[in-house]
Amino acid sequence: MFGRHFFKMLGFICLVLPFTGCTSNHVNSISISPSAPSVAAGQTVQFTATGVTGQGTGSKNLTDQVTWASSTLDVATVNSTGLAAAVSAGTSTITASLSGTPPASTTITVTGAGSSTGSITSLSIIPSAQSVAAPPDTSQFLAIGTTSSGTTVNLTSQAAWSSSAASVATIGLNTGLATAVGKGTTTITAIYTNVATQTVVTATATFTVTNGATEQITALSIIPDSLALSATGQPGQFLAIGTSGSSGYTEDVTDSSQLAWSSSIPAYATIATYPATNAGQAVGVSPGTAPIIAKWTNTDSTVVTAQASVSVTETAAAEPLESIAIVPTSLTTDNLEGTGQFLAYGTFSTAPTLMDVTNGFYHAGFPDSTCTAALATAGTSPCKLVPVNWISATPSVFPVNSSGAAGATAGLVTAEGSGNAVIYATATNPDGTLVYSPTVAFNCPLVLPTYNTATPPVMTDAGSCNQYTIAPGLLVTLTVYNEGLNTTGWLITAPSATGTQDVIHCGPGSTSGGSVCSATYPVGTTVTLTAPAETGVSFGGWSWNCEEQGTISAAGPNSCTVYLGATDPVTTLPSSNVSVGAIFN
Repeated sequence: MFGRHFFKMLGFICLVLPFTGCTSNHVNSISISPSAPSVAAGQTVQFTATGVTGQGTGSKNLTDQVTWASSTLDVATVNSTGLAAAVSAGTSTITASLSGTPPASTTITVTGAGSSTGSITSLSIIPSAQSVAAPPDTSQFLAIGTTSSGTTVNLTSQAAWSSSAASVATIGLNTGLATAVGKGTTTITAIYTNVATQTVVTATATFTVTNGATEQITALSIIPDSLALSATGQPGQFLAIGTSGSSGYTEDVTDSSQLAWSSSIPAYATIATYPATNAGQAVGVSPGTAPIIAKWTNTDSTVVTAQASVSVTETAAAEPLESIAIVPTSLTTDNLEGTGQFLAYGTFSTAPTLMDVTNGFYHAGFPDSTCTAALATAGTSPCKLVPVNWISATPSVFPVNSSGAAGATAGLVTAEGSGNAVIYATATNPDGTLVYSPTVAFNCPLVLPTYNTATPPVMTDAGSCNQYTIAPGLLVTLTVYNEGLNTTGWLITAPSATGTQDVIHCGPGSTSGGSVCSATYPVGTTVTLTAPAETGVSFGGWSWNCEEQGTISAAGPNSCTVYLGATDPVTTLPSSNVSVGAIFN
């Protein structure tokens, strides 16, 4: 204790009564050079921070030790080494800070016509996923922006933060600090707006609360996450997918009375909401970009939201294929060599506007020199099949089949190991531009077997996705979706494996189903799905993996059969965790 007080007193004596032998490394002040530089947009300036030490007689370079900041990132950015990038015309205050020392600042003036040369071009959230045990635990997210010159900037305090499910977690508007509220998973979104150009960059992450009270819907997503339309009144369809708080399963809530659709800028684009029959359909009004908001209100009045965007151009849309959506958003198998079937649906700018494109497609917007629009719409020779390429982020562990010809098993993922994989699909428009789907997840969770205490030990649970679970499971899950524009009057039914009627009774008007339905069947079951005739409903077809029974009729009824689980005796193709889609218009 005496030693600390002695050296404090010695430092004080050296400060007020300097004498030979008194030295100090304390930084009394900081200066920045160059002072008030003026540069053109697109150029860079290297700032240097110099600290004055001791009694004003010493100095040292603090450039790599201070914290650099720019007051106006749309004018200039500065990185951790003091290198500033001029963005657009204006002035910004550059500050150098060091703990225990007054900060120093100078002004940078950027000349020129104000370009986006150094504007924030992309945004990422670190980390991309976090979880906490229970409310009111907290976790910190960071928003990191990248400029077109390649520098990175911490934008945590400048970004606008939001949580898609306030019932699961809230997040500080300008802090990035997430606070757990209830059990579930929410999407965390950070939005940064470049002031000079009014361009917006966004990033998302996930925040999971593993314990707590559950909500009716804990998370909401919109597919696709963006649409490009023309200002001529061209429509485009969004789907809202909610995650059930009790089961964890997803369901289509696009036309639910608890979901409200809205456009943040109706002058650019409008969107229909319940009770309209075309809920989720956006229409271009004038050139610009409008954020689209889906707002779900739970029965206890908590709110879950999701955001997408509509970009409206002056001229008619040049691209025939606007977007690709994949359903379901997640599949899980417990067996090595287990498989799961994803389906892809394409949204087009001309009729037919929605098609099953899992195995490629024919469309009037893709004719070649020997193919007319009429032949392409009918999908007949000599028209060429437009391929849809399925991609797995970890192909050596979770390979996915791609399309090549109608009837191929595109979208079928196989678990060659344990873990999870990101899956997505792409297709190429006639002018060569690529259309990417949002990513979906395929999971094979590793759970090691458990044994009892007998001698020798006897396995009591085989676990999942290990060497003891290579054989296929005894049950297969069949999931049914509607991917058409009519979301109010459709119906799909199917019996159980033993003939009990309406085990699947799927449609917005059903009491035992919903907009997305599933049921389990024994391996090897052949299931017949039926779409009865419904007033005001035009049937558009089944997904490729359900074999049509008879001729498709727009007025209905229509039916198809799907083989579940083991190798199909006719096609010799494996199937498991099968998804079947139908189009109702």
